[in-house]
Amino acid sequence: MSLSYVAAELAQTSGRVKGYGAIGYGLAAIGPGVGVGIVVGKAIEGIARQPELQGTIRTNMFLGIAFTEALALIGLVAGFIF
Repeated sequence: MSLSYVAAELAQTSGRVKGYGAIGYGLAAIGPGVGVGIVVGKAIEGIARQPELQGTIRTNMFLGIAFTEALALIGLVAGFIF
């Protein structure tokens, strides 16, 4: 019995339905989308209140966006794994 035959049999009998990974990623993308919106909104408020700190606020905004988008990437990977 070859390993590929065993893997094919397990795939057929596991009862998994394909497509749930895409649904999971769609749900996982909601959180980072809301998070990025909040980060950018607060950065715009901060720049409007203190325009002289525009460079610092913008740098911190991009760092916040990067960390928030990391959650979306983790959700994408989890969709492929499970």
